[in-house]
Amino acid sequence: MRKKAVSLYNKKNRIEWRSHEPSRLETFSDAVFAFAVTLIIVSLEVPKSFNELFETMKGTLSFAACFGALFQIWNQQNIFFRRYGLNDSATNTLNGALLFVVLLYAYPLKFLFDMLFNNNLFTENGHVREMIGTAQMPTLMLIYGAGFTAINLLFYLMYVTAKKHAKDLKLKAVEIYETQTVIYVNLTLTLIGVTAMLLAWLLPVEYSGLSGFTYMLIGLAYWIWYSYRGKIAGKKFGQVTEPAV
Repeated sequence: MRKKAVSLYNKKNRIEWRSHEPSRLETFSDAVFAFAVTLIIVSLEVPKSFNELFETMKGTLSFAACFGALFQIWNQQNIFFRRYGLNDSATNTLNGALLFVVLLYAYPLKFLFDMLFNNNLFTENGHVREMIGTAQMPTLMLIYGAGFTAINLLFYLMYVTAKKHAKDLKLKAVEIYETQTVIYVNLTLTLIGVTAMLLAWLLPVEYSGLSGFTYMLIGLAYWIWYSYRGKIAGKKFGQVTEPAV
């Protein structure tokens, strides 16, 4: 799958691929991501009645959302290793931490999307109940903010590590520029996560859920930052740099 992802990647690479064959570390990473997907799967048993089938299918949207989130993280990790092919102790440690966070947040992620798609309701023994109370909302937002922040911080540190190996990897000027661009964007995403956590902590309990709207800044941050860096790249290197992350 990693080879297929590489072949489908934008042909106008700003950073030359330095690794084309998955390493043992990447193979292990794939196994971890596969296990995480297993944890969030809609159902492990075949429904025995239409009612059970209907209840199972209700979880399709949340499963799709979880799968999309995990795939995005996997794809970012895949691109990183294809670009730099690093296997040093710092990269291995950071990647291990990333996999730990992915596994740790598999169930919380499924809970979040189940709550969103089911209007915060679930059925237990024929009774409809709330999945989470208002008083618990700040803690929930802090938990997810911490996960989002941790993942982007780890990618930030991984790209910082790659830049430190610029001489060993023989990175060209445009590749160093591209690497720095991704460093900045991951730092920006980390700060967005920290901001969301602060709002969840500071806002009144009944309004803590509004901190989730902070993540709407992600798209704006990408657009502004890539437009700015692209204009500079056009002047320095004669082409627009649009990092694929």
